[in-house]
Amino acid sequence: MREEQVSDCGSITLEEWNGSSSTKLFKTATITASSSLSIQRSANRFNHVWRRVLQAFVPEGFPGSVTPDYVGFQLWDTLQGLSTYTKMMLSTQALLSAIGVGEKSATVIGATFQWFLRDFTGMLGGILFTFYQGSNLDSNAKMWRLVADLMNDIGMLMDLLSPLFPSAFIVVVCLGSLSRSFTGVASGATRAALTQHFALQDNAADISAKEGSQETMATMMGMSLGMLLARFTSGNPMAIWLSFLSLTVFHMYANYRAVRCLVLNSLNFERSSILLTHFIQTGQGFFNGGCIALVGHFIEVNEFKAIA
Repeated sequence: MREEQVSDCGSITLEEWNGSSSTKLFKTATITASSSLSIQRSANRFNHVWRRVLQAFVPEGFPGSVTPDYVGFQLWDTLQGLSTYTKMMLSTQALLSAIGVGEKSATVIGATFQWFLRDFTGMLGGILFTFYQGSNLDSNAKMWRLVADLMNDIGMLMDLLSPLFPSAFIVVVCLGSLSRSFTGVASGATRAALTQHFALQDNAADISAKEGSQETMATMMGMSLGMLLARFTSGNPMAIWLSFLSLTVFHMYANYRAVRCLVLNSLNFERSSILLTHFIQTGQGFFNGGCIALVGHFIEVNEFKAIA
């Protein structure tokens, strides 16, 4: 919107806004009444630069264009991504060592074939997982989000273990690739469902694009930290394992906190069962503000008024 202020000296000051007051654009234009029209623009340079930077990472109209749980979720999601890519450098280093990078006895065709089996197993696993669980992912987005990151941790653990089992190297890395294939499918599907949840102004595409920018920034920072960590822990198995396990614990904690931030207002089988049970036991047709933990599920029940 635009706000006009008329001064006593015959000039009009225009302030340009975008969305809510918290997203005001710090630009003004002064129009002076004279024989020749004069327009002067002024702006706070720091705020202008800051707004430009934010435009690469937050949706247009933020925070009014997203749900209130968006900020908390994205904060913890960024932290879990940072820890993921940091420890990924440790598992990648171990995997390359097991394949034989740097060893004179290693052959190019042998390493290529091992990598082929690893990727082939992961692709096949992704197809099978989609076949069996594809239609169930969006209705249980919270649960599958946690499962996806747990499987990703298991996959990295397999890579880190691979140098310890040279005779069973192919089996170990294929199991790791299979585990990560579940992560790719489940994470992508649940992300799409959550993006639709966050979008308040039909801006799902914008939210998805900005989430990609946030993920890229977390990836670059995590890989940089991972390289430093790999350099400092090189040749020290105890330090490598301690770092990996510590980052894994933090990774799952950050994922749990991210999921707990979500307040979904859509019904699935579990939430419907909770509502029906509550209605049968109490005779009341709504359930407001409850937070219920079930085995394997984390469900936020918010302002349910579906049963009359």
